[in-house]
Amino acid sequence: MHLGRIRRSPGEPVELAAWDSELGLVSLRRPASGIGADPLALLERYGQDGAADLIRTAGAEARPEDLLAEKSVIFEPPVARCSKVCCMALNYRAHAEESGLEVPPDPVLFFKPPSALTGHLGEIRPPARTKHVEHEVELAVVIGTRCRNVPAGEWRSVVAGYTIVNDLTARDLQLINHERNVPWDQSKGFDGFAPLGPYLVTADAVPDPGRLEMTLTIDGQIRQQASTSQMVFDIPQLIEDLTDGMTLEPGDVIATGTTAGIAPVADGDVMHAAITGLGTLSNRVNFADPV
Repeated sequence: MHLGRIRRSPGEPVELAAWDSELGLVSLRRPASGIGADPLALLERYGQDGAADLIRTAGAEARPEDLLAEKSVIFEPPVARCSKVCCMALNYRAHAEESGLEVPPDPVLFFKPPSALTGHLGEIRPPARTKHVEHEVELAVVIGTRCRNVPAGEWRSVVAGYTIVNDLTARDLQLINHERNVPWDQSKGFDGFAPLGPYLVTADAVPDPGRLEMTLTIDGQIRQQASTSQMVFDIPQLIEDLTDGMTLEPGDVIATGTTAGIAPVADGDVMHAAITGLGTLSNRVNFADPV
């Protein structure tokens, strides 16, 4: 299942929708009216099989106003609640090498605030304090249940699904903080610096998240390309490490790391981050009108 959160126009309420290969985008605001625009609430109430049945029924009984064009809606991040975005640094050997850094012996964690999240097609407006922003395509894991101390062998029991995240970085500010030997979270956490989406793809539709191809292109040029099989620490290891003493909440996002090819974006660039089976997350950069 591909579950999304959309608005029909600015100011309209957020509603839950599902993408169907034949019908396109189907609104679930009528059949799922009692749970709001929360994909995790849908899965919690109906389970994966029940939610799939509800979506099939919604498609079969759809009215014309229930069938939406992706280009005509406003995408919100596909998680309605997120207490933290857990980001993994240097989790691809190629990225560590291009950065002149050693592969870490253990997962390296930093956080982005939920306010950094934005949806598919959302415009990225970096603050005026940065002039050098770089893209980082990553597989995102969405947690589906409150959990702590999860053994690697039980990792699937806490995952609701997967999506795409672009870990945008104000590299000029990050390097300054590196030189000063101070934390560099600010360079990662500006508003809009964690585009997420377009959909939450449920875990049953992604049997092996460790073998997905991911790319990032701008103007048809491939900037980044890798397989998730190239992670230094795979998803079971990341979940075991993250939950060792820290509680993950439903809707929390794990950004599993980026590969080589990070590069600056220019004003007007449209970044297309794609992962097998998850779709394409596209966002335009606007330096001319900073936040």
